[in-house]
Amino acid sequence: MTTVSPHDAIDLEQILSVSNTELHEVVHHVKDNADCIFTWNYDKGERPALNKLYEKAKHAQWNGETDLPWDLDVDQEAQAMAAVNTFREFTQSYDLGGTPFEKWGDKEWAQLNIEGSNWSLSQFMHGEQGALVCTAKIVETVPWIDAKYYASTQVMDEARHVEVFAKYLDTKMSGHYPINAHLKMLLDDIVEDSRWDMTYLGMQIMVEGLALAAFGFMHAMIEEPLLKQLLRYVMSDEARHVAFGVISLQEYYQGLSDAEMKERQEFAYEASIRMRDRFLQQEVWDRMGVNVKEALQLVVQDPGRVMFQQMLFAKIVPNCKKLGLLDRNDQWLRRRFEEMGVIQFEDWIDTGDEYEAFSLEATGQALN
Repeated sequence: MTTVSPHDAIDLEQILSVSNTELHEVVHHVKDNADCIFTWNYDKGERPALNKLYEKAKHAQWNGETDLPWDLDVDQEAQAMAAVNTFREFTQSYDLGGTPFEKWGDKEWAQLNIEGSNWSLSQFMHGEQGALVCTAKIVETVPWIDAKYYASTQVMDEARHVEVFAKYLDTKMSGHYPINAHLKMLLDDIVEDSRWDMTYLGMQIMVEGLALAAFGFMHAMIEEPLLKQLLRYVMSDEARHVAFGVISLQEYYQGLSDAEMKERQEFAYEASIRMRDRFLQQEVWDRMGVNVKEALQLVVQDPGRVMFQQMLFAKIVPNCKKLGLLDRNDQWLRRRFEEMGVIQFEDWIDTGDEYEAFSLEATGQALN
């Protein structure tokens, strides 16, 4: 994985030095170095926890075309104006004299809300395609039949997620954003690694774990009913996906050496840094005609942003602890998470134990 910024600081120069050089490309090629593994052992249920997950997944499929209320109108401009008060609180906390925001009024802050929403959902959509590709790779590379069975259901889930985010952006929002450069590099790193468990770690634990937390945060904050229901349906799938990673890797990591575990710890940490950095939304500031570095120098000081970025690790940290990643090799990953300010989540429930609480049935939202 590409070297990223120092442990204890957000390095704006380094973040801004990374950009997407394929903005106008429709197809992106990545070298997949993995071996395809067949297994002739078809004994279903040798791994009972994976078999249970597979059976649940078969009964939890939903149809993005028919199970969501696409006939609802979404007034993005009205929602953006309603959110302007939040930006006013931000402007009152800082002296904006001499900054790009000095002369901004309600119109500019509302447009920022619109662009930020377009950007966030676009990155969710791109990340879901990354999950689609990576889960297909897991089907190909994992040596256990129970894992192949479950991963095949996740391929269908991820296709559905890409579909519904793309449809929402196309029909209810006002434009896509290209994939963020940091997210793109992380997905490339995951796909290029030849080891099957690294696909699990990078996608199921890190990317999907962060997505589950982000979807939950957005679901709690928004009122728009179509997106709220869309996110709730997606979250019901995502919790199973993260649990799939926890259940699979917990068994496998027990047999790894300290040197092998150190490689996984370093991968998890660098993925964490890259995901932290991608939520600075530098593409939004650029589209708004604002000097990106000047904007980010203010944004990184916002306590609300810091709290949001920390909460994104609420699923990752306890899952890493359950996998034994925090404390192997003299607590190497624990110290990195301490420096990032996210270690406080270590004793939160891990997704391997929590996933059933996210099911639609558990919250009275039975599938049609």
